[in-house]
Amino acid sequence: MIVAAALPLLVEHGAAVSTLQIAKAAGIGEATIFRAFADKDELLDACVAAALRNDHVLAELDAVPLNQPLAARLTEAAATLHAYLTRMGAVIGAVQAAGRRGERGGAGDRSATGDRANATERTQQAVIRLLEPDRAGLRLPTEELAVIFLGMLFPRRGALGGTETPIETLVDVFLHGVVGNPASAS
Repeated sequence: MIVAAALPLLVEHGAAVSTLQIAKAAGIGEATIFRAFADKDELLDACVAAALRNDHVLAELDAVPLNQPLAARLTEAAATLHAYLTRMGAVIGAVQAAGRRGERGGAGDRSATGDRANATERTQQAVIRLLEPDRAGLRLPTEELAVIFLGMLFPRRGALGGTETPIETLVDVFLHGVVGNPASAS
């Protein structure tokens, strides 16, 4: 409950959000926060851990109806993943902007690395599930296409400072390629 109340405040105010603001948003007294967490840093670590968890995203991907056309399934999946990445980036960015590196275990923490690998694998499996109904008409195996699709989504902004590509455009390029008129591409 405390972390759920803290997440939007952390995105809005950064790590400068006060425990009093969080307590008010959670509808509790400020002292209750310090019964649940040793200090504000521990609370921020819990917020980062919550932002990284992708269980709710996987549930949303599993809820995508398989009887929709492939483009509709992938557009829904891309929008879901984009929203998750945006929330996760905002929380981690807010914590890092305050000069913190995120969870105390850091990037070298084996459990965090294992959790990320597990989350990545589960996300790939969810995308494979969305591709499966059209397996017979696809040029590549669904496993390979899932990796390509996720790779297109994750670096949403161009490395050269380009603008964000609309989700529908990414799905269209994924499904139909980059050549508009095959005869003119030769």
